[in-house]
Amino acid sequence: MTDETLLKIAEEFGTPVYVYDAESIAEHYEKLTSSFETSTRFFYAAKALTNINILKYIRSLGAGLDCVSINEVKLGLKAGFAPENILFTPNCVDLAEIEAAMTLNIHINIDNMSILEQFGTKYGGSYPIFVRINPHIYAGGNHKISTGHIDSKFGISIHQLRHIERVMKSTDLLIEGLHMHTGSEIKDADVFLQGLEIMFELAEHFPDLKYIDMGSGFKVPYQPEDLETDVKTLGKKVEKALAEFQKATQRELQLWFEPGKYLVSTSGHFVVKSNVIKQTTATVFVGINSGFNHLIRPMFYESYHLIENLSNPHGAQRIYTVVGNICETDTFAWDRKLNEVREGDILVFRNAGAYGFEMSSNFNSRLKPAEVLYLDGKSHLIRRREEFEDLLRNQIEVL
Repeated sequence: MTDETLLKIAEEFGTPVYVYDAESIAEHYEKLTSSFETSTRFFYAAKALTNINILKYIRSLGAGLDCVSINEVKLGLKAGFAPENILFTPNCVDLAEIEAAMTLNIHINIDNMSILEQFGTKYGGSYPIFVRINPHIYAGGNHKISTGHIDSKFGISIHQLRHIERVMKSTDLLIEGLHMHTGSEIKDADVFLQGLEIMFELAEHFPDLKYIDMGSGFKVPYQPEDLETDVKTLGKKVEKALAEFQKATQRELQLWFEPGKYLVSTSGHFVVKSNVIKQTTATVFVGINSGFNHLIRPMFYESYHLIENLSNPHGAQRIYTVVGNICETDTFAWDRKLNEVREGDILVFRNAGAYGFEMSSNFNSRLKPAEVLYLDGKSHLIRRREEFEDLLRNQIEVL
């Protein structure tokens, strides 16, 4: 998708607008599937972007779906995913949400001892489950997206294996899958191998095991000098380790991964308009028609997004601080070098497909933007821009 196309989309649908390039999603999925043998499956982590059209498109590529809430599960089913191709990995939910998932006949992943005991006591081995393990591996970029360390709320500690075994024996639990996820933005493929070795060691304690789910964490390059996870090298190393395990144990296990950001991040372009150029004694601000109500990652995770001026791509480069229109500090970039920005110029944030719209809000009573899918050379509106009435939609006036 070209920058000229983005400018046309901005003209047709207005700004701010999220634009997703379907071809980019397909390319990343093919890169994964071609790097691993048939013993590996991929389940898209829906939390990255749940627009129903994105879900349908990813299903058409052959992926399964990883969900973290019962409503993500329902969206997945509505998008056409078969129940056997959906994994439900909630966190800190009560047994009622687990039971709601059971009625949908999907794979269920339990991540704490309390629910595991409640489930085992009530259902025994009548419904096969996964168990999420915390391997105590620190990985990922920002500490807020690292989920496998010792202080993380996610998963059951590997040091509680005996406790899991006692529950399994006393309630006849049928555990068919082990799951782990250490965090996002893993650059070193050996982190996956370290986790895989832990899973192989745990496997001998679970006689009914069919699946090992390694979560995800494939690194996406945000800055020009960034590297992404070398999935081809990872695929070779993982397949070698899996083959050695299966030869030594005579057990056939299927390996699962849950790419989310890796599939949709680079497909996404967040297109905005420059409202005002404000010069102070210290800096020059570009104030845009958006804020952290639309893209919170730079403020929340200190994440970097490449910003480019689509309207003036050959203008002289100047230093700007890019800020939003929210009544809070919503700085997208400090002292960023951009081609000269004029009031009314159209700018684009790259790598905005994951956790962009998905984490948006109506803070300051501002409206959520539109979403557009660019597919087969055509632009399709897949979410209309909110209107004022949407702010009042679920409010009940009593005064």
